[in-house]
Amino acid sequence: MAFSGFPQEAFAFYEALAADNSKSYWAAHKETYESAVREPIQELCAELEAEFGPAKIFRPYRDVRFSADKSPYKTQQGAHTSQGYYVAVDADGLLVAAGLHGPSGEQLARYRAAVDADRPGAELAAVLETLRADGFELAGERLKTRPRGVAADHPRLDLLRYRSIYAHRGWPPDAWVSTPEALDRVRTSWRALRPFADWCAAHAGAPGEQ
Repeated sequence: MAFSGFPQEAFAFYEALAADNSKSYWAAHKETYESAVREPIQELCAELEAEFGPAKIFRPYRDVRFSADKSPYKTQQGAHTSQGYYVAVDADGLLVAAGLHGPSGEQLARYRAAVDADRPGAELAAVLETLRADGFELAGERLKTRPRGVAADHPRLDLLRYRSIYAHRGWPPDAWVSTPEALDRVRTSWRALRPFADWCAAHAGAPGEQ
């Protein structure tokens, strides 16, 4: 089926799941998850596949083996492509992003080497400035100090502090999110993020690479 939007039941489902993250709640509302969350995001990704490639849809179950939080279910449904494009839905609405989320040590080293170099570093700074002007925000894990060996007056010290970096923007669950307009906004946003995704793939490696 063609994507027609995320029903409002999707946002109500995640709001209630945040309050009662239990197997009993999940069992009682699994059909809502399937029809209001999983099926729409599968349809959305299918619509985007021709331009951005296939997307992996994350499992709804948390890995609690090494976590103090034993809540069994994720409170959002996300999907990502091999080039680092990301989309998610949760109680707060719809989110899109791209970048280096959880890079390997080798990818982080390549990222910092490229940021340090004049040409690719300046290219990234310009790409991110354009994204900020377009309404995107920059996020990721950052060092409190500067990386070892980096001068305090480095022109891109702020970017070199990142251990993971991605640009994102989101929308609350307004009425249009439940219509095909949601597809248009995700597509338009991913197109705007393409220079950043391409830079990351070229200089650090695509997500999943070592």
